[in-house]
Amino acid sequence: MFLKKPFVASLLLAALGAGVSHVPVLAAADTITASITTAAPFDLARDVNTVLKTFDVPGIAIAIVKDGKVVAAQGFGVRRLGDPAPVTGNTLFEIASNSKAFTAAALAQLVDEGKLKWDDPVTQHLPDFQMYDPYVTREMTVRDLLVHRSGLGLGAGDLLWWPTTTFSTDEIIHRLRYVKPATSFRASYAYDNLLYIVAGRIVAQKTGKPWGDAIRARILAPLGMDGTTTSVAAMLGSSDYAAPHSRINDRIAVVKPMPVENAVGAVGINTSAADFAKWMNALLAGGKFEDDKRLFSAAQAREMWTPQTPVKISEPKPALAATRANFNSYGLGFYVRDYRGYKMVMHGGALQGFYSRVAMLPDQKLGVAIFTNAENSGSMAALQWRILDHYLGVEPTDWIGIIAAQEQQSHRDELARQGKLVAARAAASKPSLPRASYDGEYSDPWYGNAVIRHEGKKQIFTFTRTPDLTGEMEHFQHDTFIVRWKERNFNADAYVTFALNPDGSIERMKMTAISSETDFSYDFHDLSFTPVKAKAAP
Repeated sequence: MFLKKPFVASLLLAALGAGVSHVPVLAAADTITASITTAAPFDLARDVNTVLKTFDVPGIAIAIVKDGKVVAAQGFGVRRLGDPAPVTGNTLFEIASNSKAFTAAALAQLVDEGKLKWDDPVTQHLPDFQMYDPYVTREMTVRDLLVHRSGLGLGAGDLLWWPTTTFSTDEIIHRLRYVKPATSFRASYAYDNLLYIVAGRIVAQKTGKPWGDAIRARILAPLGMDGTTTSVAAMLGSSDYAAPHSRINDRIAVVKPMPVENAVGAVGINTSAADFAKWMNALLAGGKFEDDKRLFSAAQAREMWTPQTPVKISEPKPALAATRANFNSYGLGFYVRDYRGYKMVMHGGALQGFYSRVAMLPDQKLGVAIFTNAENSGSMAALQWRILDHYLGVEPTDWIGIIAAQEQQSHRDELARQGKLVAARAAASKPSLPRASYDGEYSDPWYGNAVIRHEGKKQIFTFTRTPDLTGEMEHFQHDTFIVRWKERNFNADAYVTFALNPDGSIERMKMTAISSETDFSYDFHDLSFTPVKAKAAP
């Protein structure tokens, strides 16, 4: 996915070139100027420790490679809040959507082997594959699965796997046919995860192995990435892994990991700075490693880093002007843009309690990977720009101070926006129906069922295939309610609005996230629930 979280702003998405897999859309602040630009000379340990304190992040791991050598593969801070065990260069982190590059690389290998072509129809390899539109089903290619131009909306269908669901991978792929497109096929960029799940299934089908086994045999083992795992369960069985942390009521806290066994093609890798450095060196060498060995051909290396889908360039605030891209695009598993005149290949990732970011400058043979055990993209952005500027010989900029100030202002703006909505609501209004009349089972074409029921005096909303997505409903105004999820670390409370038929019965139920800081994978707005009619007695 892209990045999630509290205190993450759209201005960062613009500045980072949209290279994250989970980023919310926030109102950007106008109050930060370019006056705070100068900074002390780069010092990795000092800068990371400053970031840990400034952004309230428990732990960070960083890998830096330059000219084929590992400059840094080390950890800072702690693996788990309240436990002194330190993050090391071998500490495992969930890297979420930075896993997409591994799926793309595995497909590149299969192209080299003649087992598929980038422009093969998906149905040639998965005959049961189907999108909402028959034309798109027929025309969708393997390449299309990777480049975010399918016509699906941002994060559409992600509630099939996020947060952890009971859907199987095959069920998720089957339900794609019920997800309505937001735009025409190949018309524009919109980040998605479901089609990488399909791509992962093709990897499994063509190799005859589960995705994780294929990735281990074809990429991890050859590179000596021996600590890296392809499942959360395997990560938790290791002796050195980071615990996930989220904000709950504005305080950082340990939360449970998010198993994603049904979505591994999109988000399945758990790795360390030491292991990831090997991956970056192989990528920067065009697929070569150990002098004469190759993961994939030079032709496929070029294909993966060739722009495929244009990505809109947003204008950053003045203080972030240096981060503005002149071109921005998505390749195969990577964003491709520029930074200070150099081509930059990058990506980001976010899962519950983890964020990661990778940036590489191929012409400089420079790669930077940053892993955190918290949901904060600003911490990574500040370090990324500091590190890249250092190796490019650019005068130091106080990216830490600038981005921290931008995040804080953006969060204040969001709270103010929500406050205005609450103040403007019709507080004295009542629901059209007795509260119990809203109880019942509702069905959405692609997700399936949700249930509203009374437990004592509480009215509870539950997604039937998402065990943790359950919460209490409270009245907001008219026929709109708010559901507050029991898992407070989701930071994804939502409006629930009912539409009535002329006879007063419920015609439809719609949802939308309350906060613009909510991760886009909570794609409540894509749901359209209708009441499930009780079957007549025989």
